[in-house]
Amino acid sequence: MGEQAPLQHPAPRRLRPVTSYASVLLCDNPSVMTLEGTNTWVLRAPGRAESVVVDPGPDDKKHLRRVAEAAGIVALTLVTHRHKDHTGGLKRWESLTRSPIRAYLPEYCINTATPLAAGDVISVAGLDLTVLHTPGHTADSLSFLVDVADAPSEPGALISGDTLLGRGTTVLDPKDGGLADYLGSLDLLGRHAAGRSLLPGHGPDHPDAAPIVAGYVAHRADRLDQVRRALDDMGVTAAEAKPMKVVRHVYRDVDKKVWPAARQSVRAQLDYLVAEAGGAPLEG
Repeated sequence: MGEQAPLQHPAPRRLRPVTSYASVLLCDNPSVMTLEGTNTWVLRAPGRAESVVVDPGPDDKKHLRRVAEAAGIVALTLVTHRHKDHTGGLKRWESLTRSPIRAYLPEYCINTATPLAAGDVISVAGLDLTVLHTPGHTADSLSFLVDVADAPSEPGALISGDTLLGRGTTVLDPKDGGLADYLGSLDLLGRHAAGRSLLPGHGPDHPDAAPIVAGYVAHRADRLDQVRRALDDMGVTAAEAKPMKVVRHVYRDVDKKVWPAARQSVRAQLDYLVAEAGGAPLEG
């Protein structure tokens, strides 16, 4: 029998190697918000027994057991942000692996682990992981630069959580997300993306993160221009506009199933334009 072809995204319920040190296990939780599902990343340098797991995922017993089996000795678990499709399974995960769990927010840190902060460098499982604080999708969103410690010539990776997706665009959570923060995060990621593969929280991975970041920056600029034109057409200011009315104007050619998510992004765009004009954020 010949060799099997490499797995391609999406491949739920199966560990799929992406680089020499990063593999992904796609949770079978597809939806409008999660795309094909949540990506759980298993990291280890070649030849190392221990691993690092990023975003164990929702409280899905079968998924968590598959990840634990694939990861083996879990030296550390990292969390990109608070959303339940990334964190819902943390308590069950800790009982399976007894792994220390680190996140930006203290309430998601388990086993006396300390919260993560921008600039932290973690050396574990033969890897060096640099923490980037990338708010916008949520206030606590983190991204991680991954490098093989003993192989400086090995191309690195960027784990982006939901700050960058493998396809489509990121929704900014109205609870604590914001466009100004998000644009700053894109600028930060753009300074680190060259030569790194993109390992996102949802959607397919990409061999080069740089054009993905550039595409996101261009898309946000285009959307802001569309919102500005919509406000002119409607004869209202950003402070006066109703987000869903703007959605109907800007997203008229988009499937209405995504309109609730689009409303969140429009709300963030309106807040950004109001602040740009020197006003206060919208209410409600």
